[in-house]
Amino acid sequence: MKRLGRFTCLLLLICMAATLIAGCGGSGTKEADPTTLRIGVTNFADSLEPTENYFGWVVMRYGLGESLAKFDEKMNVQPWLAESWQISADHMSWTFKIRDGVKFSNGKPLDAAAVKASLERAFAKNKRSVTFFKYKEMKADGQTLTILTEKPEPNMPGFLADPLFLIVDVSAEPERNFAKEGPIGTGPYMCKSFVKDKAVMVKNSHYWDGEVPYETVEIPSIDDPNTRAMALQSGEVDMAVNIAAGDISLFNDKEKFHIDRIPSLRTVLARINQKGVLGDQKVRAAFISACDRKVYNEVILKGTFIEGKAPVPPSMDYGFDQLTDPNSYNIDRAKQLLAEAGWKDADGDGILEKDGKKLTVDFVVYNSRAELPIYAEAAQSDAKKVGFDVKIKTVDYNLIDKMGINGEYDLLISNITTANTGDPEIFLNWYWRTNKNGDNPQNGSGYSNPALDAKFAELSAEFEHQKRRQLIIDIQQIIMNDGAALFLGYPETNIISSVSLEGARMYPSDYYWLTNKIKPAKK
Repeated sequence: MKRLGRFTCLLLLICMAATLIAGCGGSGTKEADPTTLRIGVTNFADSLEPTENYFGWVVMRYGLGESLAKFDEKMNVQPWLAESWQISADHMSWTFKIRDGVKFSNGKPLDAAAVKASLERAFAKNKRSVTFFKYKEMKADGQTLTILTEKPEPNMPGFLADPLFLIVDVSAEPERNFAKEGPIGTGPYMCKSFVKDKAVMVKNSHYWDGEVPYETVEIPSIDDPNTRAMALQSGEVDMAVNIAAGDISLFNDKEKFHIDRIPSLRTVLARINQKGVLGDQKVRAAFISACDRKVYNEVILKGTFIEGKAPVPPSMDYGFDQLTDPNSYNIDRAKQLLAEAGWKDADGDGILEKDGKKLTVDFVVYNSRAELPIYAEAAQSDAKKVGFDVKIKTVDYNLIDKMGINGEYDLLISNITTANTGDPEIFLNWYWRTNKNGDNPQNGSGYSNPALDAKFAELSAEFEHQKRRQLIIDIQQIIMNDGAALFLGYPETNIISSVSLEGARMYPSDYYWLTNKIKPAKK
């Protein structure tokens, strides 16, 4: 089937699904249960161990765990389990005042010693911890926690807001399997049961920050976005997270549904392996230049995504408009670059060859986000026009992180939060700072640029905002000039809920789905 025909079929299937959804009762008429909340999500976690993979995100999203700091709707860092903090005059020590009156869900009081033990546990169990910061010593004294760092850390409160560092009661671990039963945290809910397909939470009677409105929260994982939309329309769930852009119009009736829809801090990008055929900068640039990202976002995805260009999305003030894309869409340039790199179509089959090898690349994608296969097929179609043979491989989400670290791909597409610590430093650092002796395992692509590493070193010690901003702009331009990744687009994010609820909000950081602010609406 020709590629255009495949796109047409895909769009027809989406339209048919929408028609079926509209005809499935479509009224959300099930009577709301004042004691039970049901949330439709897509879940990537095999367990609730917060130090495994990125599973701490799920522990926080499900209302089990909280961290010392959190982000507000503007991505400003705010106190949470720590009520305040300060940095020493030499910038080498941070002191956090742990909030009084907080208890874990087992009733044990939270103090600095418990926080210290939890943070040390995260460092011991997940090597990603040291990519945030390295510490010389942690000291606990009553409700005061002091962290002495190896170097100045301008963004320490933002780092500690990451779900990897959510606070758990380490002393409960001998009697409780955190992976299967959920950790003992300080959130409004605690785990009753968990499997990947469904989690059940119950009220934490010891919660410190106000009333917990529901006795039970059921969280089925509904990975298919059309099925998730149907579940919300039929009343099988009371709210759903990240309804696909093409289905949002099904919930425009304000008498039935509330839509909380915001520009996200996410970038859909394809990491590029520097160790394979795309290690040649001209070949990389040709692939990127062949991709018509304007059409992908405005036509195929119907304007629900913004055209990709830079690492950091335009929703953040880090120079998006002033950055120059050297590899913007240009088919003729892509063909010329490949010719300069020595690739020719010797046998006339439309696929270029060099030294007896075809210009073949593997584009790895996971399909729990509806847009990712669409982007991959669009790029496959465009790249074929200039002589690439692109093979799309679909894998389970849980393999993506491992493949990203091990470099088991030519292109690896992901939908990534770019400011999970308040600004994009960690995101940029993880994927493009040189991985020296395994100190930056997230960069499995093999990309390395000494000039970029020097900029990262400056950024890591810079406290002044405008100087940090300019360094982040400079870093992005270097990445773009090198063709280090293909930046496809920038999505919105949403929570859609029945009007029987109030308080369901989507935050840019994407960490806070289930909170005690979600409760039955007042009649």
